[in-house]
Amino acid sequence: MSGSYQQHIDGVWTDAAGGGTWDVVNPATEQVIRTVPFGSRADCEAAIDAAARAFPAWAQRTPYERGAWLARAATLMRERVDALAHTTVLESGKPFPQARGEWLVAADLFEWFAEEGKRAYGRTIPSRVASKRLTVLRQPLGVVGVITAWNFPAYNPARAWAAALAAGCTVVGRPSEFTPLTAMEMTGLLIEAGLPPGVLNLVNGEPEPMGQAMLDHPACRKISFTGSVRVGKLLMDGASRTVTRLSLELGGNAPVIVLPDADPARVAAGGVTSKFRNSGQVCVAPQRFFVHRRLADGFADTAAARASELRVGDGLDEETQVGPLINARQRDRVEGLVQDAIRAGADLRAGGRRPERLPRGYFFEPTVLGNVDPALPVFREEVFGPVMPIVSFDDLEEAIALANDTSYGLAGYVWTNDLSAAIKASEGLHFGIVGVNEWAPHATEGPFGGWNQSGLGHESGAEGLAEYLETKLVTIGGIE
Repeated sequence: MSGSYQQHIDGVWTDAAGGGTWDVVNPATEQVIRTVPFGSRADCEAAIDAAARAFPAWAQRTPYERGAWLARAATLMRERVDALAHTTVLESGKPFPQARGEWLVAADLFEWFAEEGKRAYGRTIPSRVASKRLTVLRQPLGVVGVITAWNFPAYNPARAWAAALAAGCTVVGRPSEFTPLTAMEMTGLLIEAGLPPGVLNLVNGEPEPMGQAMLDHPACRKISFTGSVRVGKLLMDGASRTVTRLSLELGGNAPVIVLPDADPARVAAGGVTSKFRNSGQVCVAPQRFFVHRRLADGFADTAAARASELRVGDGLDEETQVGPLINARQRDRVEGLVQDAIRAGADLRAGGRRPERLPRGYFFEPTVLGNVDPALPVFREEVFGPVMPIVSFDDLEEAIALANDTSYGLAGYVWTNDLSAAIKASEGLHFGIVGVNEWAPHATEGPFGGWNQSGLGHESGAEGLAEYLETKLVTIGGIE
């Protein structure tokens, strides 16, 4: 690891105002890898004050100037990707190739928004009055608080920071306390790229006091949050007092509909790879597998065989394909969901336990469950772990109804060679993202956002930039 592992406020690396610290733990070894500052409300307020002071000058910079700094940061990320990925593996546990790929996507986000900021176009509107002119401007919101989750410690901050900075906003980032080192590395690269003091500030500390500081401070005009539905609702309650804008990415429970004309072996193999990426700790991970009854047994057999072949271990081991869960609490929760499902009659086809050869670390074997009752928590909740539950269905309408029977609405998947069925399913699913015959239905240049209780607003794409811009109408009258 390299770099400064502290908070960064107003251009200065600093400890917590109250002297608090937090031990960052490697989830593969349960060993402390670094002790970092752990602040509270005062640290967050100081960061917001610094961002507010920096905002006027940053907003007045041209998007070409702002974009040059962001593009330089993207270059630095690519040049140092292996060292950066090593840090991310240590604190998150994910396999090194996945961490490396995550940092490359983070670089793509900074590069893309460096260019998209130049396209924050306004417009002129033809007036019905000859002596009047109407112009629409897009201007930056102000200070933005960005609270991100631990599952993608580089990607989650990058998509919000890059868009906000490109739009002309200043940022106060608060990463998960479980994975702060990656965000600290990213902050260091942006500072090295030349970002002026106060434009990007980073705090690490108590979630509730820092969130409240962002809600209460009049200079913080928006909060971007990635995390649980429970916390998202708390932010909505708090924002009602101050009318603080929110972008919320609150997770998902993605359905996969496998129709009878699909190749069950091919879809099962791809589904295993996608399902167990990052040990299943992915908000758009395929979660609820609805497989046509004619294919269900063969699909489950292939999935179980493939899952059993996956190598579980430390993310720095070249042979590792599935790493640990983020902490003991998450592992215990996943284990409980699986045990409850088995007691309720689900068939354990693979996994279902902690690997005996790994006595330390928060590991859980890739698990495949068949004959799952759709009413069980393992099917209705966002498991966020390496568990693949399978349910059979008889017709498309039934599958769509089962898929939509959830409070979530982030991502969904459809596998079929029937064009009509693909269109019907993709239009009928109540989800913000639908992948047809693919496992990666997202892109830097496309909008990412959910329906229902999966959140509000969008990240990435042109929509991601628009989240950080105000719309202003300017009218000029008395023209002769």
